[in-house]
Amino acid sequence: MAADDYENDRLVFLEDTHYSSDAPGLDKPWKLLIVDDDEEIHAVTRLALSDMVFNNRQLEFLHAYSESEAKSIIDELGNELAIILLDVVMETDDSGFHVIQYLRDTLHLHEPRIILRTGQPGFAPEEDVIKNYDINDYKTKTELTRAKLMTSVISCLRSYRQIITINQSRVGLKKIIESSANVLEEHSVKGFCEGAITQITSLIGLEAEGLVCAQAGRILDRSDDEIYILGAAGDYAAYINEPIQRIVDKRISDSITRCLKIKSHVYENSFTALYLNGAGYEAAVYLKTTHELNDIDRSLIEVFISSISVGYENVYLFQELRNAAFKDWLTKLPNRTQFINSLDSLKAYNSEIFNIALVDINHFSDINNGLGQDSGNKLLQAVAEKLRETFDESVIVARISADIYGLVGLAEKVNQVEIDRVFQHAFVAGDYTLPINVKIGLCEYKNDKQEGTTLLKRANIALNIAKESLSDSYAIFVPEVEQETSYRINLIRRLRDEFAERRLQLWFQPQVDLSTEKIIGMEGLLRWPDGEGSYIPPVVFVPLAEYSGLIVEIGQWVLEESCRRLLELSEAGFGDLRVAVNVSIPQFRDKLFVEKVLSTLARYNCKPEQLELEITESVVMDEPQLVVDALRKLKSHGIAIAVDDFGTGFSSMSYLQKFPLDRLKVDRSFVGEIKSGNAAFIAETIVSLGNKLGLSTIAEGVETREQANTMIKLGCDEAQGYLFAKPMPFNDVMALLKEQK
Repeated sequence: MAADDYENDRLVFLEDTHYSSDAPGLDKPWKLLIVDDDEEIHAVTRLALSDMVFNNRQLEFLHAYSESEAKSIIDELGNELAIILLDVVMETDDSGFHVIQYLRDTLHLHEPRIILRTGQPGFAPEEDVIKNYDINDYKTKTELTRAKLMTSVISCLRSYRQIITINQSRVGLKKIIESSANVLEEHSVKGFCEGAITQITSLIGLEAEGLVCAQAGRILDRSDDEIYILGAAGDYAAYINEPIQRIVDKRISDSITRCLKIKSHVYENSFTALYLNGAGYEAAVYLKTTHELNDIDRSLIEVFISSISVGYENVYLFQELRNAAFKDWLTKLPNRTQFINSLDSLKAYNSEIFNIALVDINHFSDINNGLGQDSGNKLLQAVAEKLRETFDESVIVARISADIYGLVGLAEKVNQVEIDRVFQHAFVAGDYTLPINVKIGLCEYKNDKQEGTTLLKRANIALNIAKESLSDSYAIFVPEVEQETSYRINLIRRLRDEFAERRLQLWFQPQVDLSTEKIIGMEGLLRWPDGEGSYIPPVVFVPLAEYSGLIVEIGQWVLEESCRRLLELSEAGFGDLRVAVNVSIPQFRDKLFVEKVLSTLARYNCKPEQLELEITESVVMDEPQLVVDALRKLKSHGIAIAVDDFGTGFSSMSYLQKFPLDRLKVDRSFVGEIKSGNAAFIAETIVSLGNKLGLSTIAEGVETREQANTMIKLGCDEAQGYLFAKPMPFNDVMALLKEQK
């Protein structure tokens, strides 16, 4: 066959494979690297292939004249190289083979196709070269005519395109699988959408370039109905999470909007817009193309779109769940859980000093109750927006609870001064303009590797201190406070455990008639052994029991233990004695308190007059009506009522006549003032007041004969104190009674 005929045959073949120098709107060119130390070979090759177009893409020529230059270009471009036309012999007899080894074995790049050329055909046997190296063709330079060269190049480009398509498909599928498997991660929607684009473009032989858009305000914490770019590949990747209008090319936004509006795919010459719908979660996939897709490509895409719709729905749902788990629904700020995660991440920093701040709006409940919850919500949103505007992106702002915000950032940015500036001006909440004040708790982080929960606890301790202060609007955490708090918590836990194990004891201190010094009753007093021969003072553990709510259970046990001892006293012939029991405000809040007292008396067959309930002035003043109602019911059944430590509160005088009292107890502090030459004005006043109201009086803490005599002169009826008897176990009380009998 003549050479010209052969060339014409090749041209017919090339037309059949759809390459043409006249093709409009060419895509990105194929990169072809010519590696040869002969400049003439470069020129001839470029001339032979300069007008070649395959699959609507021309060739872009790159040139290397040595092994080192070739390796440098390969390092830079990698898999972007479609073909390498490689000379075997350059600096050395096997320089070309070194390039192949570097490409395949060192860099592990398997996509670029290799056409090996040599001017010395006997140097390397063709069979061995093909067998040992991943190359597409091996020819001598003399036999590579233009037609044969073009045939080899086209064959390589087909092979390269198929490999790239397979790898794109694999990468796209991997992205979809990974994003579906990790849907709770921050960028799951982004990863899924990018994977979908990569997978779709690989199906139809395009480069991965496109974007996925949807009305996704909920996903991105936006309140508008704009169309946002959820995921993208190629040149559009920079626009992720941005509104579609940010893209300059208006054709893109118009095609996306049109696709979502008609809820159908749109096929055009320069683009394809695919409609994605999973259980009502809509999206549009935009693909850049250079020609309208054929029926086969459309069928492939539509089948694939149907398949990934379920995945899109799942990813979207899980992203919403993630937002629900880590975002505050009202302010769109991170919530408490996410804030703790942010605090945990501080461990990654070594030298920076961070501040954690909790900001509490003063009297927010008054705003909610007075102006309505809607106004309260708008105020919370306004504060959140102001905090977010004031502090830059390096500061994390979160909503920790109802009206408490959390901030974490470098100490120079997050501090009391900077936070106070936020609240210098009033906030607009609906129809109201509200000036507000805040309390601030601050905790410093200095690379001590503390857990996020610990840091939040410390900031909360500081906030509680600030809230208790009448003069300061902020407090800074100090370790001593945490140690004290930890001690209290541990003591409460220990108290709970040891009470459950019945290690608490109820001792009794006799009460005497001052005129005869005969025992007429006793007060039940709690004792808590510390396990080392001593006792933890009631002044320490009783407030903790009240704080923790354990006092209700302890109070009931004291009542039952007292009634049990009253039964024993009656059986021993001391049925005329009474036992006084202290009652706290948490017990009064128990709706069944009165019934519990009466049922306990009945269970132990005790006379109501044998039991005396003691209340302190603080209990009287805390919830007076609640206490009055309960005491009147108990009084109607014959139970005696006494006010303990009377005179220390300076507040209950006006309530004295309202309460059904039997006895006033003069506090030990007033009795202790009775010394030689001192006048006991307060003790005298209390006794006189009791007598005028028809109440008995009993002096506490009587330790000297002088005190006892003085109280008798003042008209006091009874007394208890070390002068007569110390608190003691019940068996010792019983022995003392028998001695006096």
